[in-house]
Amino acid sequence: MIQLCNLSFRYLGSDRPSVEDVSLNIGSGECVLLCGASGSGKTSILRLINGLIPHFYEGDLQGRCRVATMDTQETPLYQLSATVGSVYQNPRSQFFNVDTNSEVAFGIENMALPRHELVRRFDRAVETAGIGDLMNRSIFELSGGEKQKIAFASVYAMDPEVVLLDEPSANLDDLKTQELRTHLSALKAEGKTIVICEHRLHFLKGLIDRVIYMDAGKVAGQFSGAEFFAIQDAARIEMGLRTFQLPELKGWQDSHHASPIFEVESLCAGHNKQAVLHQISFEACAGEVIGITGHNGAGKTTLSETLCGLNKPLCGRIRWRGKSVSANALQKLSYMVFQDVEYLLFANSVIGECHYGIDGATSGEVEATLKQLALFALADRHPVTLSGGQKQRLAVAVSMLSNKEIIIFDEPTSGLDLAGMEAVSDIVTTLAAMGKVIFVVTHDLEFMARICSRTLQLEQGRMMITEEAL
Repeated sequence: MIQLCNLSFRYLGSDRPSVEDVSLNIGSGECVLLCGASGSGKTSILRLINGLIPHFYEGDLQGRCRVATMDTQETPLYQLSATVGSVYQNPRSQFFNVDTNSEVAFGIENMALPRHELVRRFDRAVETAGIGDLMNRSIFELSGGEKQKIAFASVYAMDPEVVLLDEPSANLDDLKTQELRTHLSALKAEGKTIVICEHRLHFLKGLIDRVIYMDAGKVAGQFSGAEFFAIQDAARIEMGLRTFQLPELKGWQDSHHASPIFEVESLCAGHNKQAVLHQISFEACAGEVIGITGHNGAGKTTLSETLCGLNKPLCGRIRWRGKSVSANALQKLSYMVFQDVEYLLFANSVIGECHYGIDGATSGEVEATLKQLALFALADRHPVTLSGGQKQRLAVAVSMLSNKEIIIFDEPTSGLDLAGMEAVSDIVTTLAAMGKVIFVVTHDLEFMARICSRTLQLEQGRMMITEEAL
């Protein structure tokens, strides 16, 4: 179904190839995992298969890629898209509409299908993806995980022979991740050819037929699914791969004996005067790392935006060092790393981003931070040319340099490999040691087990403080 023959590609302006002399054959109906460190060429492989390289991304391309009977270099994108469907790491980048119904129907409408077939496919996609409750909604009101489900449904409705997924679990909670596995199993049962780029690997056990391990743009190893998940931990870590099993999260013990410096009392918050959060109350001490978790759409992002002053409370109060603070005052005290890091990148280079809008950051501090996050070699690159994981690490670097008292991370390890997750963990631990108050909104249980002292769980806009294992 998919043939890559001696493929090499170097992006325009890059000094090294993203993919180098890759030859692969992926059979019809095969489910294949592409794994490896961030920047190892996984996403570029997907772009070669779906034709975005060379039709959208320019650069030096050598070799050939064929999908079914089509040469991806010579076949127009509109023709390729009828055979190859793609779900990207950032679903916002593939949306064309402002409401969910129109987005799911967009692809099949452009296929000029008869109305009865369009309706049949639309209804089938909504049912299969389990998004009935997301219909007739604004795209802008959805959480990251909900957007991911809409993107999946829009691709499923087109019924492509090949489905490509780039970090599909990055924005999903554990329940929705298991639903994703169910959807992938259904696609596999229908005989679809599936290629997945993913760092979070545990949910793919027993589903994947073959694993292709990428390193520095080259195929460094191939395994059957059973062989791959039998790799011992020491070898897995050496390969730079995330855990194969969900960690057992222990309950937390509050080791802080100082008085709280950040207090939230009876907080209600939402959008357009419609409450999403109800009666949220908790306290935090200097040096705490508090995890905020809950199902997709539970209100986690609304809470984090309110805690840093980007969203005004509907009722209740927030106090800093015993004094009530306004939303404007919270903005001066805090820094937030958004789930969608594209909102945070403004400069023309990585090093420029670290200086942008930040007072007092010295060149030495910037260099040390970039080295800590393995970004210094990319200092002169434009942020747009970075991989998803590299962009995420850059946003974390800027947060560290901001020198704010309250730092909020919204899914900071989304799309990160093992090294990236460990580097972010080290930075969060360093910031906590400096007496910062840190909130981490995350579905990444491996990351949470490493760094969080306690966890606040949101369910339907209400918070439960948990002192037992999650």
